[in-house]
Amino acid sequence: MGVLIVAPHGARITLKTITKYYLVLTMIVLLIACAGASKTEKKDNKDKNVTIEEHFQLASNAAEKGNLDEAVRQYKRVLELDPKNPKAHLNLGIVYGRQWNLIVEPPKDIVDLTVYRLEQLPKTSMWKKEISEYKEALRIDPNFAEAHFNLGVAYQEKGNLKQAIAEYQKTLQIYPNYLEAHNNLGILYFRKGMLDQALVEYQKTIEIQPDYSKGYYNIGSVYREKKKTDEAITSYQKALEINPSFAAAHYSLAVMYYEKQEFKLAVEHCDQAVKLGIPVDPKFLDRLKPYR
Repeated sequence: MGVLIVAPHGARITLKTITKYYLVLTMIVLLIACAGASKTEKKDNKDKNVTIEEHFQLASNAAEKGNLDEAVRQYKRVLELDPKNPKAHLNLGIVYGRQWNLIVEPPKDIVDLTVYRLEQLPKTSMWKKEISEYKEALRIDPNFAEAHFNLGVAYQEKGNLKQAIAEYQKTLQIYPNYLEAHNNLGILYFRKGMLDQALVEYQKTIEIQPDYSKGYYNIGSVYREKKKTDEAITSYQKALEINPSFAAAHYSLAVMYYEKQEFKLAVEHCDQAVKLGIPVDPKFLDRLKPYR
């Protein structure tokens, strides 16, 4: 049965009028729909930005608490929303690196290492994923100094010293005062026996940060290797002035003083090293016994 549309005062509406009203009504509905869609789109964009920030925060909180699987999930969610976010790729790589380190160096409270490593077996590809994420961050932003640095650390930990050195050098080309890059580059030069180059990098660290105790310690190690005993002692002492609890510096001083036959000082620094928890060679302890 058709619907009878009645005009005011009971006058019948013609088909032409009905059509006119229908067209007007349709236009009104379309305008409302378009306005609603526009508002929804703006809201979705706003929600997207907020969601990315929230996922970053959730990932950061999870990583801080040691819940690395959850951190991975949250960073992946960020990348679903923003695939070209270099910081998310960097942070995801760092978390993968932490997962890999837990396999290589299990927590001390693990009772059965065999069972633990079997449980972690699916994660053994984490180091490849770690490097892949750093490279993706650099593909998006080639001047991302932190990504170059972390890629260098990853290569260094895997024993690929040549590529690690290259990444640290790239880091310093972008950000010349990147202290940790100078320090790590110095360590690699030292390992390769490039003592002069190592010394340059270590000296750069204390120029950037004059109270960097590790820099003075490393400089002392170079002088010790060069057989410059007095210079080495001075550098170790400077490290201890900045950080009196620097156990490795106490141990190194103990050895240096022993070599100079200043046995009382050797004993004092050795005892400090032991007290601070650093493992001391039992043979060295035996050599010190007559001087106690």
